[in-house]
Amino acid sequence: MALGGPNGDAGGDDEVGGGIFADINITPLTDIFLVLLIIFMVTTTAIAEAGQEKGGFKVNLPKGGKGEVSAVPQDLAVAILADGRAVIGGKVLDDEALRRAFGEVRGRNADTVVLVQADEGVPHGRVVQVMELARGEGLARLAIATRAGGGGR
Repeated sequence: MALGGPNGDAGGDDEVGGGIFADINITPLTDIFLVLLIIFMVTTTAIAEAGQEKGGFKVNLPKGGKGEVSAVPQDLAVAILADGRAVIGGKVLDDEALRRAFGEVRGRNADTVVLVQADEGVPHGRVVQVMELARGEGLARLAIATRAGGGGR
């Protein structure tokens, strides 16, 4: 569409002169933007993957005062064998030694979780007895370990 001819008239279609055109071709501009987008996507992915292996960018962090570090509760695993014996840390313990072990753990951290790992053949009463020993020594966080995917028989 011609906006004006050489002598200022709007002219018709039969005019072949050098008029001013208002159309802009944005295809090359779109191509450039798409190429830049792909470049940014590739570089940010490379930076993110490098960050997982090497810790990302090196930043000098400001020094601060020491924060209050709270004790993280630890698990104490108690295995109960099929014959009813209790095992902690690979040592077979009788009830009195088990009570002392619970007392020592309570002295270090009262929030310790006692994880009871009982064999399937252990009577329920024995599991409860070990849990009551732990509870009697002040360890109130008790858990029973199970095998994943068990839906019963």
